[in-house]
Amino acid sequence: MNPLRSLAFVLNAEKPGASELAAELITVARAAGVKCKRTTRFPIARGWLKGFDACCVIGGDGTLLGVAREAARAQVPVIGVNRGNLGFLTTFSAEEVRAQFPALLRGEFQLSLRTLLACSTRPGAHDVALNDVLVKDQLNSKLAHLGVFADGKLVTEYACDGLIFSTPTGSTAYNLSAGGPLIHPDAEVIAMTPICPHTLSNRSIIFRHDVRLRIYNRGPGSTLLVAMDGQRDHVSATGAPIEISIAPLRLPLVQRLDHAHFAVVRTKLHWSGGFVEKISPTSQ
Repeated sequence: MNPLRSLAFVLNAEKPGASELAAELITVARAAGVKCKRTTRFPIARGWLKGFDACCVIGGDGTLLGVAREAARAQVPVIGVNRGNLGFLTTFSAEEVRAQFPALLRGEFQLSLRTLLACSTRPGAHDVALNDVLVKDQLNSKLAHLGVFADGKLVTEYACDGLIFSTPTGSTAYNLSAGGPLIHPDAEVIAMTPICPHTLSNRSIIFRHDVRLRIYNRGPGSTLLVAMDGQRDHVSATGAPIEISIAPLRLPLVQRLDHAHFAVVRTKLHWSGGFVEKISPTSQ
């Protein structure tokens, strides 16, 4: 990749050590001749990343989700530094980013182009999500009655607490907590996972990359809440269906040259076992 000559920093000042780490990295970047700016506000405003080579997000996955939509629109690569909990999106630890920051500035990294979901709640109301789209009744105490169609054909009708439509990136988030599958980030698919469905036979469904999904509200007099990445809420009170598909945009996410997805999954989810691989993949 090309060397970085301008870098925007977005940090969650409520995360311990985030402000100090940002100041440290900005000092290193400016010493290397890199133009820098910073903010503690997220989601970031439209156009804030214009003209910058990359964006360094210091916080948790929620902080990065507050940057993702604008970064995808501007096609600005995102460097995620974890100062939160699990941190599937913020793949660099503080120690790793300190050690590798000069190399990152030299362009020594790879990009993972992450799938986004496009969602329309009514004509003219469009949004995108990096992790997931949640559809539920606006009242938490009520069941949602939802009819799901794929490419104009009925999939099934649900009585449930809600439906999670997840990207591969978001498969380790709400989808995983609801019993949905883990999906490799390079798989361009949509996972649909019901939350507490009123039947034991309803499980997650994986849809192909070009599917067009429509969700109809079957609850008389009810209003649906549509949550994008758990951060932006939309209300659907009309008879128009909610439409979900894979967006044409991709989020460029910065990763180490030696990044291995399942190594991250094993670490974050605390997978364990007695097998130790002794043969390298290239020797087989």
